[in-house]
Amino acid sequence: MPKAPEPVGDLDWDAARAASFLERAGALWLGYLNELSSLPVGRSWRPGEVREAVALSVPKEPLPDDTLFEHLRSVIFDHSVYPGHPRFMGYITGAGTVPGAVADLIAAGLNQNLGGWRHSPAATEIELHLTRWFASLFCLPESAGGMITSGGAMANFTCLKIARDRVAGWDVRTRGLAGGRRLVLYASTEVHASVWRAADMLGLGMDAVRPVPVDGSFRLRPDALEALIVADRLSGLRPFAVVASAGTTATGAIDPFPEIARIAAENKLWFHVDAAYGGAAALSPGLRPLLDGIERADSIAFDPHKWLSTPHPGGCALVRDLSHAYDSFHYGAAYTVEDRERTGSTFDFGSHGPQWSRGFTALKIWVSLLAHGEDAYARRIAHDCELARYMGSLLEDHPELELATPVSLSICCFRYVPPHGRREDGYLDRLNERLMTEVQVDGRAYLSNAILHGRFVLRACIVNFRTEASDVEALLTAVVELGQRLDSEMSTNDPIA
Repeated sequence: MPKAPEPVGDLDWDAARAASFLERAGALWLGYLNELSSLPVGRSWRPGEVREAVALSVPKEPLPDDTLFEHLRSVIFDHSVYPGHPRFMGYITGAGTVPGAVADLIAAGLNQNLGGWRHSPAATEIELHLTRWFASLFCLPESAGGMITSGGAMANFTCLKIARDRVAGWDVRTRGLAGGRRLVLYASTEVHASVWRAADMLGLGMDAVRPVPVDGSFRLRPDALEALIVADRLSGLRPFAVVASAGTTATGAIDPFPEIARIAAENKLWFHVDAAYGGAAALSPGLRPLLDGIERADSIAFDPHKWLSTPHPGGCALVRDLSHAYDSFHYGAAYTVEDRERTGSTFDFGSHGPQWSRGFTALKIWVSLLAHGEDAYARRIAHDCELARYMGSLLEDHPELELATPVSLSICCFRYVPPHGRREDGYLDRLNERLMTEVQVDGRAYLSNAILHGRFVLRACIVNFRTEASDVEALLTAVVELGQRLDSEMSTNDPIA
């Protein structure tokens, strides 16, 4: 009889060591939460400096716990930007919830693969239940459901693949794109860049995205959409989908859903809504009317890791009829044979989306919702919008700040305008572009930018449950102080100025 190999247990920690490691990690995390508001939001780093500090070589032998946790402390406290900081208003990035972070640890410890029901029964049912609940928020029918994705980009890709396969008019999955006329889809000039990337990944080419002009409020113009569809059909193209936005990245604009839904229905197009940011407004009774017409969508992309503040990553692809997802993604691999009558399996996410290997991402979203409740989210989302409007009113009253466009949802776009300096757009663009970077590295607050009507503007987005009026005021104080210094420097040294 052959000799059995000796056990190798290097990777298998006992409960005592795991508990010690968990305790130290927990203390580090709690220390971060304790100090967060007093930390600089960001700093001025150089890539080489950060790389040298954090990119440790993998050792042959285990790193001592003391050394490892000292390294993690440096990563957290010396070389990170803090999206959870109350003055982080740069991007549509949630702060991350405490119960969500703990649930993420539990999910990682359980380490299930949600590709199939049989090896993740509770996890699969939670994700199904959660995504059906999200579908109900948008008043989609009972046939609706979806899946948790890595974010809005993957949700848009997933939904547009289903749209392509459903509407093309031939079997694209088998015959490819050469099986019929060139497919095109429609989206406003303000739509998220992931729509162009989705067209690229679907083999359509980015030119397949037909940009539709917007109105003065940066909303898609239905009349322009109809004209483009007619012109494309006359040119021999095959329109298959229209993408509307519920909260554009630049300004928070919400497209006119009822008119777009009507045009899509009349032209037999798939109606997809990118609600990655603004979809959370459905939780607030006061904001929900802004989304009227979204219930007519064939699919919706929605990101809990944005305005619901659940830890990254965690997006969601919703489909009006979830069976369409199966039609678009199922492939019967030989190694997936299962006696479903014996096992009782009912639903495999691996057959409904692009991933077969899937983590239990839904748990941190679900636990966050259970721990806080729907009403708390509704109040906070409405409050964020109120804070953005407050920022807008401060801008209108300030002689050196200029509101670039009316506030929409929780996004506020503006420029610093020197009271006595040059005011033409070229100079103001250069000044505000430099000012954005100065604010980011200054550390007191963090904002980003948008390009509106060809102008460079500063952009603040409030989706952080820690942000309050004092933080809004502090951001504008930093902008004015740094803007005055930069204007003085540029007026003296910039030859163009």
